[in-house]
Amino acid sequence: MPANKTILALLVTGLLAGCGAETVSTPSTFATDSAAQAQAAGMSHGEYVARLGNCVACHSIPDAPPLSGGLKMAVPMLGAIYTTNITPDPTHGIGQYTFEEFDRVMRTGVARDGHRLYPAMPYPSYAKMSEQDMRALYDFLMNEVEPAAVPNQPSEITGIKSARWPLAIWNLLTLDTDPYTPNPEQSDLWNRGAYLIQGLGHCGACHTPRGLLMQEKALDESGSAFLSGAELDHWYASSLVGDINSGLGRWSEADVVEFLKTGHNRFGTAFGTMVEVVNNSTAHFSADDLQGMAVYLKSLPAVNERNATPYAYDDTATQQLVNMDFGTPGARVYYEYCSSCHVTSGAGYYPYQPPLAGNPVVMDPDPSSLINLTLNGSLRVVAPEQGPDVNDMPYFRQLLSDQEIADVLTFIRSSWGNKASTVSASQVAEIRAATDPTRNDDILILRMK
Repeated sequence: MPANKTILALLVTGLLAGCGAETVSTPSTFATDSAAQAQAAGMSHGEYVARLGNCVACHSIPDAPPLSGGLKMAVPMLGAIYTTNITPDPTHGIGQYTFEEFDRVMRTGVARDGHRLYPAMPYPSYAKMSEQDMRALYDFLMNEVEPAAVPNQPSEITGIKSARWPLAIWNLLTLDTDPYTPNPEQSDLWNRGAYLIQGLGHCGACHTPRGLLMQEKALDESGSAFLSGAELDHWYASSLVGDINSGLGRWSEADVVEFLKTGHNRFGTAFGTMVEVVNNSTAHFSADDLQGMAVYLKSLPAVNERNATPYAYDDTATQQLVNMDFGTPGARVYYEYCSSCHVTSGAGYYPYQPPLAGNPVVMDPDPSSLINLTLNGSLRVVAPEQGPDVNDMPYFRQLLSDQEIADVLTFIRSSWGNKASTVSASQVAEIRAATDPTRNDDILILRMK
């Protein structure tokens, strides 16, 4: 077949992909059927799957019925879209969806009327779901959620940019619709963790870097880029692989479980949109599911720091601060504004204020998260068994200049044994402008909120 006809055939195949897709059939296994874990967590199977997928984070907004949509997201270079009503309302929600239509939109991003969804809805991850969990989620949304007659808001993408057919080609080039298949060479817990992290938890949507087509560079551990860290919405989603300083290399499985359950551990505290992941999702997981995620994550090797020297504490900066030696730029700002919570030793007050000494986020090559946190603060973790955090990170946007923030972050990133690059005033200025609270036009499509 001539090359041009081959290309045309591929394009037609892509355009039609998902339009008549059959539902997936999978056997029930420990790894892929969440019914037992739902029972352990005290929920219906479907409600638990909704927790695993964190549906509420995107499909609910303040002062509106749960799951009725309305969250604004900006699609780079195109415009803004709004999340949709997924209650069983027959007019504005998904009340008229058959299971087959629901399964198709969840796995391929093709809606009941045939229009294609932007992958802001992480269907490339949800494609890994088992039949058992998909049916349970459908039953929950149709029978346990209150219908809400809230109209969907039209997108703000106009003209030729509003065409959705290119998404068919995107699917053809990037989408893998195969459900998760347990690896017989790994344990049940490892496979359960892999199923949750690759699929329902869609961790890669934030923590895996993107390619030229804005696709995740890897969808599982077979690709070295998987969960290796990525810039997102003026944050940096940290490495979740075995990088010794900026990843999970120094964490134990117990550290991972504690962080997912409570939003804290001896290395740090959840911040930014990860707070909502903990509050809405991981804090509600069963003990086996948290352990499975920890087992899987701890099996992933280092990517960015294969030959790095492990962190070791150095008290030079501590002694300078104790002696009120402010000769190093940023030292005085740290002493005046940061030491009351994070102390002169950088150790913090576990579990209430996180350490800065040896904190993987502090040592990350990309300082975006530190800049964003310092400018804008962070939400409070509200884990079910511990209640809301007593303290949260305040914002210094109005109190400190770009240069002062750059200096204090450079001081933090080079003190107590931390060895990370300097932060410039221009980097701070860029994120300050992009996260200006008076604007709402720079929320990226991949925002997990």
